[in-house]
Amino acid sequence: MVKVKRVFGRLLLFMLIVVVISGCSTNQDVSSKDNNGKGSSKEGGTLIIARLSDPENLDHHFMSTINAASVTHSKIYEGLVGRDKNSEFKPLLAEEWKQLNDTTWEFNLRKNVKFHDGTDFNAEAVKATFDRLLDPNVASPRANVFKMVKEVKVIDDYTVQFILSEPFSPLLSILASHEGGIISPKTIEKFGKKIINEPNGTGPFVFESWTPGQEIVFNKNTEYWGAKAKVDKVVFKVVPEETTRISMLETGEAHIAEPLSVPMLSTAEGLTSVEVYRSEGFGTEYIGFNAKKKPFNDVRVRKAIAHAVEIDSIIKGVYNNIGKKSNSLLGPKVFGYHPDMKAYEYNLNEAKKLLAEAGYPNGFEVTLKTMDNKERANMAEVLQSQLKGIGIKVKVEVLEYGTFVEQVNKGNSEMFIYSWRNATGDADYNQYNLFHTNSHGAAGNTFFYSNKEVDRLIDDARKEKDPNKRIELYAKAQELEMEDAVYIPVRVIENMAAVAKNVSGFGISPASYLEINDVSIK
Repeated sequence: MVKVKRVFGRLLLFMLIVVVISGCSTNQDVSSKDNNGKGSSKEGGTLIIARLSDPENLDHHFMSTINAASVTHSKIYEGLVGRDKNSEFKPLLAEEWKQLNDTTWEFNLRKNVKFHDGTDFNAEAVKATFDRLLDPNVASPRANVFKMVKEVKVIDDYTVQFILSEPFSPLLSILASHEGGIISPKTIEKFGKKIINEPNGTGPFVFESWTPGQEIVFNKNTEYWGAKAKVDKVVFKVVPEETTRISMLETGEAHIAEPLSVPMLSTAEGLTSVEVYRSEGFGTEYIGFNAKKKPFNDVRVRKAIAHAVEIDSIIKGVYNNIGKKSNSLLGPKVFGYHPDMKAYEYNLNEAKKLLAEAGYPNGFEVTLKTMDNKERANMAEVLQSQLKGIGIKVKVEVLEYGTFVEQVNKGNSEMFIYSWRNATGDADYNQYNLFHTNSHGAAGNTFFYSNKEVDRLIDDARKEKDPNKRIELYAKAQELEMEDAVYIPVRVIENMAAVAKNVSGFGISPASYLEINDVSIK
């Protein structure tokens, strides 16, 4: 069995804590009141967010997870382009833009914007940011995302051109993601090739401190160029134990607890002072194989396991039917999603036949790695049980989040449970990062998968201007990836958080970035 602490024991203990708290409460509303006796929002105060885990770093050029980017994106750092509530592109640090030809994009920058250190935002700052990102001596794992950028050319103080080596249709989608965040030139000069641990951008919050493993503190940027944040301070507290995160909401020690797991959902819904936030994301959860490691370098083995996993029972038993069953690593809201693609059907006889053909009639032993959250650990147990049916003995390793990411990125894995949240809403971000040969490792392709035809289709889709033709190219690529059984799709991610009822304005974008700029506390 999996060596993790018992979830149900924790839940029972937590329910007892809630009963005690509820019994001791006077149930009086201590929020500020308006003339109608209703709670009224007010500006100011400290927003406390209790989170499962710490970011691996605070440098957008070195981040490999949305978990990290969610802390700083649109809060400390901003890009030239943003997304509105409908995920449409909107002006941010660039007021307008136009594509001059197949390989040249021009951006007119916003004036009278300053970085948190007082430095002027201008064309030179944009150039400095992308020069650092693309510098091979810096060795940013995110450089691949912008590898088509040959030069960022300064035209004048507030005009820049992105000169591309080849046409790249999804450029705006990448610029709107965290990789496109603009960094103060002074910070770049200070840290150079080293990872930035004092983030400095133009956003509505200013970095104050980071105590790794404990908390990150931001202050309101009183000089912000746009609509200013409504709270004075934000504290991201690292609280690995979910029952503790939820009880912090009940006692007033925190305002938001995220992520909210499926096992804890009904408990959170039962608390009088808590509301549950839910929204469908761009991303998906999946079971992945390291295609370079035996026996998973044999496609028949991968297909056998795909046929031996009963996804419906996982979605029902582990996820309580929260999140749609997935047929791809693209969520339905992502441009390029292939609605007609078929995943492998549950078929034990076919699974056993394929294993025998691959030379494993009696199965084998394998290590399955996952991070330390409840659903993933529970899914690992179900997989452990299901794969016994074809003779595969699964040893489960539940690892701390950062350790898990590091090991999978380095290829120190055989099978793993993972997710890809898609920061841009465009298929390219999924396809190039997860499946292209150039993206092995920390860039995203932790399958260490390589298929020349898939590479060609992805490359062609990046250059293609016609949206319908791009969709066709991505459909073919997804079908080949499924044929190669590189992964087993599980479900479309549903973003969930527990939020105190005295908090308004909180959201999570489809890309899974926390949205707190409009949050106020009653």
